[in-house]
Amino acid sequence: MLRAIATVGGWTMVSRVLGFLRDMLIAATLGAGVVADAFFVALKLPNLFRRFFGEGAFNAAFVPAFAATLTRRGPLAARELAERMATLMTLWLALLTLLGLLLMPQMMRLLAPGFAGRPEQFALAVELTRITFPYLLLICLTALVSGVLNGLGRFAAAAAAPIFFNVLSVAALWILAPVTPTPAHALAWGVTASGVVQLGFVLWAAKRAGMPVNPFRLPRLSPEVRDVLRKMGPGLVGAGVTQLNLAIDVIIASFLPLGAVSFLYYADRVAQLPLGVIGAAVATALLPLLAKQLSGGQPLQAHRSMNRALEISVALTVPAAFALAVLALPILQALFQRGAFGEVEARATAAALRVYALGLPAFVLVKVFVPGFFARGDTATPVKVGILCVALNLGLNLMLMGPLQHVGVALSTALAAWANTALLAFILWRRGQFHPDRALRRRAPRLFASALLMAALLAALSWALAPAEGLRGVALLAVICVAGLLAYGAAAQLSGGMDLRDLLRRLRRR
Repeated sequence: MLRAIATVGGWTMVSRVLGFLRDMLIAATLGAGVVADAFFVALKLPNLFRRFFGEGAFNAAFVPAFAATLTRRGPLAARELAERMATLMTLWLALLTLLGLLLMPQMMRLLAPGFAGRPEQFALAVELTRITFPYLLLICLTALVSGVLNGLGRFAAAAAAPIFFNVLSVAALWILAPVTPTPAHALAWGVTASGVVQLGFVLWAAKRAGMPVNPFRLPRLSPEVRDVLRKMGPGLVGAGVTQLNLAIDVIIASFLPLGAVSFLYYADRVAQLPLGVIGAAVATALLPLLAKQLSGGQPLQAHRSMNRALEISVALTVPAAFALAVLALPILQALFQRGAFGEVEARATAAALRVYALGLPAFVLVKVFVPGFFARGDTATPVKVGILCVALNLGLNLMLMGPLQHVGVALSTALAAWANTALLAFILWRRGQFHPDRALRRRAPRLFASALLMAALLAALSWALAPAEGLRGVALLAVICVAGLLAYGAAAQLSGGMDLRDLLRRLRRR
């Protein structure tokens, strides 16, 4: 599991760094105004459906079924299952994409109703979303083939595919911007082009792995396909619940003053670095592992795997959350404050980032607990918990959007994530499917104390080293971050929160 987490996390880190370069160009070019808000909504809509139909519901039902079929019946049966599901997904998503292109104004009134009061921005958002919407079909098929690769234990190609999204977005901004109506149009075309390349890349990787996937086979509802579809039902609702939380944030932000959508986007992008590198990596590695261990009659191994996944998540996420909260403004100034993105925009975004940082551990821990349900074929319980959290998120948004503006939207999301984490952990514990083992109970408090010590050092250094712009600001920020990293590692080692020597020995053996 550690090797898989390192593989996924490493490639995700490369993708996130390139994503920061892309967002730095977007911030300098678009800033946080009419065009930027319209583009971010255009990017959000296909991504909502992608997580709804692709990564969320589909992976929850398909990856455990694929892993179990591969273990029990062999690669030929597993490949047939993958191809039947790919055909059904292609037919369904092609229809959905066509409907979306035709009914885009109506969909935009649902997702960003606040734009209706600004006709020029509304029309631009509709036009841009029509360009990006085919990305939905392409990236959902990419998620399917990535699930096949993950089920085979081949994590690198699926984790590396998002790199093309960032590379092609930057290339489109440079190459197409001079010949498109706005730079946002160039970015939108880059998004769709990246979907084509990502799908082609994972199909090539699956073929090299000996599991070619043909998404155009004659569809047939075999027992295995019907089982996946049956389990996708609650999964669709569960994924829809999660995405509804994100949609609520966009809907609320569209009613707030101009720039709120952009502030939340930029803050979320920074928070997504640890969330993507740690949370997505742990969840991607943990789900097929738990599915294999449980289907192979190894419940104690599954229990140990979940505890180690939690330990890794705490060790990496808690210090990241403290660092983002303390260094929010210097980070945003170093990354984005240039061109059309000034100090006012940086401070507004930093306020949202600090709140997102408070919820960061919860966002990651949810990704650890949910596989505990999915690997056992239970896709219904996370749905019920998610529905409660959507109601909580909506209520908090309505209460906090007035006094706190866009920061209230971020705070509502963070609090709902903590409620989700607590409920999932409690249910697993009550069922006897999760119990913190001795190692986790001993190390987690020590890791938290080490992160707290690191945060105090970061605060002192950021105060002593006055913030600066340009390359000097980036250099000072790098010095502060390295000092914090060394302090956390030393404190965790001395307190017994982690054993770096044992970790290095394990990696050397690998």
